[in-house]
Amino acid sequence: MMKTVIKQQEAINPLAKKLFEQTYEWTNQCVQCGYCLPACPTYESMGKESASPRGRINLVKMAAEGRIGIQEHLAEPIDLCLGCRACETACPVGVPYGRLLEATKEIIAESKQHLSLADQLKKSALNKLIPHSNRMKLAGNLIRLYQKTGLHQFVRKTNWLSKASEPLAQFERTLPLIEIPDKRIKQGKIYPAKGEKKGKVAFFAGCIMDAFMSRINRLTVELLREIGFEVVVPVNQACCGALHAHQGEREMAKQLAKRNILAFQATEADFYINNAGGCGAALHEYDELLAEEGEWKEAAKAFVEKSLDISQLLMEYGPLPFKQPWHGIVVYQDSCHLRNVQNVVNEPRKILQSIPGITYVELEDAAHCCASGGIYNLLHFEESMKILDLKMEKVNQTEATVVVTSNPGCQLQMNLGIQRRGHSNQMKSMHLVEILAEACGIH
Repeated sequence: MMKTVIKQQEAINPLAKKLFEQTYEWTNQCVQCGYCLPACPTYESMGKESASPRGRINLVKMAAEGRIGIQEHLAEPIDLCLGCRACETACPVGVPYGRLLEATKEIIAESKQHLSLADQLKKSALNKLIPHSNRMKLAGNLIRLYQKTGLHQFVRKTNWLSKASEPLAQFERTLPLIEIPDKRIKQGKIYPAKGEKKGKVAFFAGCIMDAFMSRINRLTVELLREIGFEVVVPVNQACCGALHAHQGEREMAKQLAKRNILAFQATEADFYINNAGGCGAALHEYDELLAEEGEWKEAAKAFVEKSLDISQLLMEYGPLPFKQPWHGIVVYQDSCHLRNVQNVVNEPRKILQSIPGITYVELEDAAHCCASGGIYNLLHFEESMKILDLKMEKVNQTEATVVVTSNPGCQLQMNLGIQRRGHSNQMKSMHLVEILAEACGIH
């Protein structure tokens, strides 16, 4: 059978052949058992086989064999995948769905002969804006000016943004107030440990976090100092590359990975710390991303071994110096990539439960994706909102006052879910770092 399929490759287009070479072994691992179906949020919301992991795997296999078209039949089902990787944790035979998905997206991107305006804008943002920290900071400063001048109130009252893009309008309302630039942590700066020094960590600032949620980064550094770590913010660090890999821009993702590896190596830190589940997953898989990159392979492996989520270090080297009790019911919504890729499940929960006075309630289906998915909620707004609304039904059953997340996209998505339910007066979404800092008296 395999010899027949390989022979057929000579008669089909080069991209199908490339898809075959990169994914066919993985597609053959799938036994089509269906264990992935209950774990898949898009299968639950859309209810069709092409929206399930096994359905998508079968479509990739058929496209690799030249039996269906890449753009005509494969592109849309793959684009509608959230990439939450929950199917990997459910798979009994270990199909590496994340690797298959990214390889397929890269080939789908190559197969596009004409880019739509939306595609051109997305490509421009991925290559001309996000990789450049100064440009991202400028964008954050402009948003702060927009908020400070009250222009955002005018935009909301006139529904101007809604007329241009309803998804953008809804997410504009979820943006946190951006701190003044002077408070943003600085690349190259060393922040000394408080008390006895336990070690040195290098902090990954990220692109979205650094530009639009810099307060969380600042609080992260303070928490690390509180438990006795000197914190250095590496010079020349860049975006993690997650958004690029998820959108088929793997070469750019590799360039960013190499830049980060060099930047963090230069610090000689004991650990490399991040506070964003999606970014952390990308950093955690640099060894896979650069597996075919010769001398970079070992450097990437060493990088991964030192890369940790903030919750892991706080659990290992805590406790935190809590100064005031927390009042209210708190639930935790897992970041898919923190849970499914980095296997960080218990640490955030245990840290939350250690806060004095807190009432922690385990959220039903907390591991189920909130449908943020990087920029999925902007590209596929209606599909994303169906999944989010199902999530909010579970949140409402807990009577929570705070929904805690470990990823910026998740936090904004849960903010939107709270607003859509009209619960902004009695419920809010917070990053894990924010609630811990507040309980420690850090502002």
